[in-house]
Amino acid sequence: MREGPITALLRVSRWIDGLSELVGKLVGVLVLGMVCLGAFNALARYASRFMDANLSSNAFIEGQWYLFSLVFLLGAGATLARDQHVRVDVFYGRLSPKKKAWIDLLGTILFLLPFCGFALYVSVGTVMDSWAVWEVSPDPGGLPRWPIKTMILVSFTLLGIQGVSELIKRIAVLTGDIPLPEEEA
Repeated sequence: MREGPITALLRVSRWIDGLSELVGKLVGVLVLGMVCLGAFNALARYASRFMDANLSSNAFIEGQWYLFSLVFLLGAGATLARDQHVRVDVFYGRLSPKKKAWIDLLGTILFLLPFCGFALYVSVGTVMDSWAVWEVSPDPGGLPRWPIKTMILVSFTLLGIQGVSELIKRIAVLTGDIPLPEEEA
C-alpha cells in the first residue's frame, strides 16, 4: 500500500517537531545557566564593594545577555511547536477547530513564513560582516560577537521550519488526514 503525500509530509512534520522539542530542552538548560550567571554577577558586584578586587567582568555580564538572547531566539520555534505563543484571542478561542486551522494556515503563509524570510534576508549581511572581521565586543574582556549574531540566522531558520511543520499539520487537519483536536479525546 502506497502512502499519500500528506502521510510523508506528516513524517517530516514529526521530525521537525522532534528537533524543536530538542532545542526547547536546550533552552531550558540555557535558562538555568542564565539565572546562575545572573546571580553570580549580582553577588560578585555586591561582594566587590567589600573587597579590594572586582569579581565580575564584562565577559560574565555579556555572557548573561548572550544567554538571554539565545533563550529568546532559540525558544521561538519550540514555543510555536507547543502552540504557546501569545495570541490576541478575541474570536479565536470561540472558533471551531477547522476554522482555527484555517486561521493558523493563513497566518503561517501570510505572516510567519514571510517574516522569517525577511528576517533572514536582512540579517545575513550583518552576520557575514561579523564573520569577516571575527567581530569582538568593544568592551575590555568582552566576548566575540560573531557567534551570537550567527544565532539570529539559526533561530529564524528553526522558526521557519517549525512554521512549515505547523503548515503541514493544518493542511492535514483540513484534508481530514489527522483528526480535529476535539475529536481526539
